[in-house]
Amino acid sequence: MTKQPIKNICLLLMLCGFLLGLAACTDSTEYAEVNNETGRWYSTAQINEGNILFQQFCAVCHGDQAQGLAEDWRVRDSEGNLPPPPLNGTAHAWHHPLAVLDQVIAEGGALYEGNMPGFSGQLDKEERHAVIAYFQSLWNDEIYQNWLRINDQQN
Repeated sequence: MTKQPIKNICLLLMLCGFLLGLAACTDSTEYAEVNNETGRWYSTAQINEGNILFQQFCAVCHGDQAQGLAEDWRVRDSEGNLPPPPLNGTAHAWHHPLAVLDQVIAEGGALYEGNMPGFSGQLDKEERHAVIAYFQSLWNDEIYQNWLRINDQQN
């Protein structure tokens, strides 16, 4: 064999390795492109599933429309805990990228000075993302665009 075919094979193998590495680093449930149906990273089906899950697991603390139940979500209770915040775009959820929102749902809110339990035992990643899709669907376009910028900067 001459050197040129060997060089081409090596380049092809390197490219394949690079592409496989990229694929391994990419989570298929992360948003990758805008959904034509919603104009956001999620679909209507995800919103619908997320609404059902939100009502089942989250509404008792965050309100059925993700409006929050505390008079002021920034005021700590007598034990020093922050109450469950609104998730409808009127509080701070939009300041957190998708990975952090997913982490809080999975592991709970202790890392962020809250007492929310984790739901990794009840909700898989796709279901947690459906919950996020539901409450993000309540955000106006300005809040969603601000979140998108934050999310893009942190990924």
